Amino acid sequence: MTQIQTQQHPHHSTLVSILWNIANGLRGTYRPPQYRKVMLPLIVLARFDAILANHTDQMKTVFDENKNLPAVILDKKLTEIIGQNRKQTLYNVSGFNLARLLEDPDHIRANCSKYINGFSAKAKDIFDKFEFETELDKLDEANRLFKILQDFIGDLNKHGLTLSPDVISNIQMGYLFEDLIRKFNEQANEEAGDHFTPREVIRLMVNIAFAEDHEELQKAGVHRTIYDPTCGTGGMLSESEKELKGFNQAISLGLYGQEYNAESYAICCADLLIKDEPAEHIIFGDTLGVQNAKDKGNGFTPNDGHQGKRFDYMFANPPFGVEWKIQEDFVKKEHQDQGFNGRFGAGLPRINDGSLLFLQHMISKMKQPKTDEQGSRIAVVFNGSPLFTGDAGSGESNIRRYVIENDLLEAVIALPDQMFYNTGIYTYIWILSNKKSEKRQGKIQLINATGYFQKMQKSLGNKRNELSEQHITDITQLYTDFIETKDSKIFNNQDFAYLKITVERPLRLNFQASPERIEKLWAQTAFVNLAKSKKIKDETQIKAEEETGKAQQQAIINTLNGLDNTLYTSRAQFLKVLNPALKGLSFKVSGSLQKAILEALSERDQTADICTDSKGNPEPDPQLRDSELVPMPSEMAFPLSLGYDNETNLSDLLTALRPTVQAYMTAEVLPHVQDAWVDESKTKLGFEIPINRHFYEYQPPRDLAEIKSEIVALEQEIMAMLGKLN
Repeated sequence: MTQIQTQQHPHHSTLVSILWNIANGLRGTYRPPQYRKVMLPLIVLARFDAILANHTDQMKTVFDENKNLPAVILDKKLTEIIGQNRKQTLYNVSGFNLARLLEDPDHIRANCSKYINGFSAKAKDIFDKFEFETELDKLDEANRLFKILQDFIGDLNKHGLTLSPDVISNIQMGYLFEDLIRKFNEQANEEAGDHFTPREVIRLMVNIAFAEDHEELQKAGVHRTIYDPTCGTGGMLSESEKELKGFNQAISLGLYGQEYNAESYAICCADLLIKDEPAEHIIFGDTLGVQNAKDKGNGFTPNDGHQGKRFDYMFANPPFGVEWKIQEDFVKKEHQDQGFNGRFGAGLPRINDGSLLFLQHMISKMKQPKTDEQGSRIAVVFNGSPLFTGDAGSGESNIRRYVIENDLLEAVIALPDQMFYNTGIYTYIWILSNKKSEKRQGKIQLINATGYFQKMQKSLGNKRNELSEQHITDITQLYTDFIETKDSKIFNNQDFAYLKITVERPLRLNFQASPERIEKLWAQTAFVNLAKSKKIKDETQIKAEEETGKAQQQAIINTLNGLDNTLYTSRAQFLKVLNPALKGLSFKVSGSLQKAILEALSERDQTADICTDSKGNPEPDPQLRDSELVPMPSEMAFPLSLGYDNETNLSDLLTALRPTVQAYMTAEVLPHVQDAWVDESKTKLGFEIPINRHFYEYQPPRDLAEIKSEIVALEQEIMAMLGKLN
């Protein structure tokens, strides 16, 4: 897909510079990372004011005369005052605007509240989520409120600039706001990095997501919906909108999202209202589920703000490695009660990382090709954990299995490290689709883009690397070409499935009633517990039981000391000597106690006979137990006829794969340990995506002479530096 360059307003950079200088006037009352707490809502306020100021008196009059009308009718009547082209509800009925606030400096704080409370519902909600009233109090107490408003209006007027829609269009204002969001978030990267994805990463995601639909998206009258369940400040929604309108200005788009961070939610909604786009499609709240704080008896309730909706494209950057303990009760209940009728049917990941819960949530919102004209495509950023964390049969493995067996995964793209503001780790873009092209069906493409980056001139937190436009183009081309190269590898779905088999080896022990081994009895719990009373309160009975136990311990030791010191290599032969001796005691030796005695008197010996159970089968040695991962044969039909609990019909699968397992044992295990066998009752099915393994390149160690010369050079340098200290 061709990269589209945004055409900015000619005064864009000047406006950004002026607004940044205004922000510096907050220094003292605020630290630079906190400037955004004032500046972002103030910029929103100024834009709304620029739209509404000329209609201040008319809006108040119309409201006063019609305030008893139904809200829907009144909203429409007030919004129409701005002009017929306005699509989204926006008005203010307070009778104030920024200029009038400055006319009455003595009452500016109280009038600011009246002004904000006079906005239409969504606009007022934005300022509530910004907690702007709190910042106004802080500015007023520091005697900065009048000054910051005066600077804001005065500096723009001084340069002949305005935020009026007559001069700066909604789209251009959106670009300006996004640029300022980025600058303020870069200043506050430690706090805001969780909610801000680098724009070049988003551009790569949207380029790839739209790449194979390019022709379809350019048709006249086309409508598409875009959804981000963790939308943050709305960057992915904005960038995807910008990309689509870059090559089809007439495309109809519906932008949907959900965000739990109040400030990020406010920024996202403000950006949409500024551009005159529906902000009501952005829902505030936790996507996975929330606890009802007012009535804990109700437990957790669903908080899917777009329940029942399905979308054409979905983008997300869920939190990395964040636990979902707060949502645990609700998520588990939905998983158990609804299964695949809910969002989390495939499985639940470990509690310390909820990334794969968001992925399942997005999958549940894919349009189905069988019922819709087209399916859906997902682009989501993860760290490395969702690729391979979780053993065979675990929640993570079963989620990967569901994705792969249902042929949803198109590609995984490994990004360079140090790409994000709040982490320096490697990250990965997953591309999922239920409308795969014919060449991609049954296939998964892995792309190694770790070398596609340039160093930033100035680091921003942990972000030291960035993608250039050429890098984005090149990586997108790797995806669209769908061919094997050094940085692109293509696999069958089955290549990521495996059986985890448990390899057992027989238990071989020798036995001897030697003083050293008899002494080991004191380390056996069952033997030690003989002298511990189970009584709690009766001191007399406790003492009596302990004395009895000690006597029994001594009797056992005396009996064992009475046995000969012969070394037995057969447990059966040793039991012929031990059992009669123990039966001669005045008390009955329990099974657990006899097991403790045998444990103390035995040592592992590979020359000894194999220990067998009552049926004559070899007993496994836990210390020699091992596991092996057996790849799934490429001819195995997918999806497997096996439930996602990893148990249903597992025996059928094992029967079908028994020749594969036997061949693996013959080739990889038995040449080294001839007496090994597979315990099929412990076999599990697993899925992982070891992308780094497939792109690993062996680097031979450097020549020792080269390393030695470097060490000598360093030693000489250190000695020279030490010499200067004398």
